[in-house]
Amino acid sequence: MNDHLRPLTGQTVLVTGASGGIGAAIVEQLAAEGARPVIHFSRDAQGAHELLDRIGGNGWVVQGDLSQETGPEQLWQAALEASGGRIHALINNAGIRTEIPLEASSVQWREAWRREFQVNFFAAADLCRKAIAHYREHGGGRIINMASRAAQRGYAADVLPYGSSKAALINLTKSLARSVAGEGVVAVAIAPGWVRTDMAEQFIAQHGEAAAVADIPVGRMAGPAEIAELVAFTLRPSQVSLNGATLDVNGGSYIR
Repeated sequence: MNDHLRPLTGQTVLVTGASGGIGAAIVEQLAAEGARPVIHFSRDAQGAHELLDRIGGNGWVVQGDLSQETGPEQLWQAALEASGGRIHALINNAGIRTEIPLEASSVQWREAWRREFQVNFFAAADLCRKAIAHYREHGGGRIINMASRAAQRGYAADVLPYGSSKAALINLTKSLARSVAGEGVVAVAIAPGWVRTDMAEQFIAQHGEAAAVADIPVGRMAGPAEIAELVAFTLRPSQVSLNGATLDVNGGSYIR
């Protein structure tokens, strides 16, 4: 297969939250386009290793607990050691969504916010910092941060931590794009709406599919493979001018 069909040949890419859903689809797409993914998982070791098998073993599996303060830096070091010391791109895909009503106790409220920001934002920020230091030594690299439509248009009252943490992630991406692009670091955010994952299936089970797609003009959710194709596209060597962009993938449910 020629380089035109495998434009990511030679790239090592760390994908967080990669054992299932969007993360697994990203790994499979990256491998199909020639990259060697570093598959991060927190608890689903079996899913991560099965994914590695599906891509023919052409990558690595690393464990890391991003809910802990030391988790991101430990993950970065483990990914470097596993892959031979060079990472070309970081995909901050790991995320959680906590439902916490405004009427919750102060203790529950603060804990939900701390947990959500740790996984969705602080861990991503820590990994970005480690990646930038590495890229400065090795001629540059890419950072792709998985945000959300919720960060763009706001979110429901019982999931405020999610939308807020994803909005912070978009601002981080923009700030990095303005600050370190001159050193060869390209940063892009991707903001999906509803994607057909386990999270979406839980919502459908509770509220019905009609409720989930009611405000999506195209009438359906995105598939994980659609997001994966876009992620792979942003990593192409030709796509430097995407630096700083937030790419919306929401079927027209939010248009800026």
